[in-house]
Amino acid sequence: MKPNEIREMNIDELLLKESDLLEELFNLRFQKSMHRLENPLKLREIKKDIARVKTIIKEKEIEEKNNLGK
Repeated sequence: MKPNEIREMNIDELLLKESDLLEELFNLRFQKSMHRLENPLKLREIKKDIARVKTIIKEKEIEEKNNLGK
């Protein structure tokens, strides 16, 4: 997922996306433990997407806080 795509979402959509990615990561880890994971690189991609989403959520929260303080 591209950072530009993520930045276009609002905070509620980002939180929903984060929960979806965490669920997908859980499922991939479960498949890995059962030795049925077809694409091991998918784990890395999902982790990076989660980090991107969390970073942008934090940026938007800081931006909102600064806008309210003015």
